[in-house]
Amino acid sequence: MIRNFKLKDGFSGELQINVPREIVINHLRKRQFLGNLFITHIGFFPKARFHFRERPFGCADNILVYCVDGKGHYRSKTAEHTLLPEHFFILPPGESHMYQADIRTPWTIYWLHFSGNMLKAFNHLIKVDDFTTPTKIKKDKRIIEQWSDIYSVLSTGFSDQNLTYATLCLYKLLTFFVCPIDIYTPVIKKDPINDSIAYMKAHIDQQLTVQELAGKQQLSGSHYMMLFKNKTGSSPIDYFIRLKMQYACQLLMQSGFKIGDIAAKIGYYDVFYFSRLFKKTTGYSPSEYRERVCTN
Repeated sequence: MIRNFKLKDGFSGELQINVPREIVINHLRKRQFLGNLFITHIGFFPKARFHFRERPFGCADNILVYCVDGKGHYRSKTAEHTLLPEHFFILPPGESHMYQADIRTPWTIYWLHFSGNMLKAFNHLIKVDDFTTPTKIKKDKRIIEQWSDIYSVLSTGFSDQNLTYATLCLYKLLTFFVCPIDIYTPVIKKDPINDSIAYMKAHIDQQLTVQELAGKQQLSGSHYMMLFKNKTGSSPIDYFIRLKMQYACQLLMQSGFKIGDIAAKIGYYDVFYFSRLFKKTTGYSPSEYRERVCTN
């Protein structure tokens, strides 16, 4: 399976960043907490044909490789393995290993190296040997988003702020692999009254009936009336009229429309009827509202 043609990198579309250790060390002198775990290399190799790495004496870092397409093969200290899509492995430091893309269907991988003062404790906590064999992971777009977030910030430079951000993001990225959980997302129940009010606002220029509003929510008129009054304290039509008058107030304040035009915009073509409703609701006629309220 091992080939003569072997590439460390240089693949079309690849992304990779090497964070110089002297930069990391200088950064950690200022922020010792961040020395617990930190990124040393990060990369993405798409369809990495002839990709091959061998380290007879291992690496100083943990190596995480996540396959999203194609496949590859690797040898750890215990056995040889095949890595398939939505599988990953973590290789601990100091252990001989070799990995390579499959010759026919080369893998697409996201990978990173990470180290730190607490790396040994971290590996003990997660039982890192369990992850040296291919481990299946549920497809989750947040993994790639988190990886991209780290790569993006490091690609702009190695400022203290950037290194701090990337290091803190590393913790979240690792949780997807070493302690994944299914977060329960509650199903938001449909609220027929909220939906109905939204429908009223979207049809503020129309005349709606209780039966029409109830029908939109697939409710009987009496049941709809009861639900609406329990939630809002008023009948649907009274509530709709108040919405119309509120919108009329906005138009009076924020535009130079004639009163007849404003009445038409909220579904009233009898200006006198609109004026009576407006005064009943606000205590002012439309012209008085514009003159007294808007000038204050």
